[in-house]
Amino acid sequence: MYGYVVHKAVIGNHDTESGITIHYVNKLYDKGDIIFQTRCKVDPKETFDSLATKVHALEYLHYPKVIEDLVVKLPDFLIKGPEEA
Repeated sequence: MYGYVVHKAVIGNHDTESGITIHYVNKLYDKGDIIFQTRCKVDPKETFDSLATKVHALEYLHYPKVIEDLVVKLPDFLIKGPEEA
């Protein structure tokens, strides 16, 4: 489940939290090892759109840093190419 469907389910279930999970990709949908997770509060009067805005803010804040942290850990030859490493 992803996107608007998740926000609709969270609000429909009266959940008090939502959030994001950044994970590695494998052959099974949403089953890769988790790299990072964070959450946000779901207010009682939350709408689908306001929740989507909160979740997107988490993505915009965390995705660049998580990706940067992963790239920094890559061996030089994967970043520069074998002829430059």
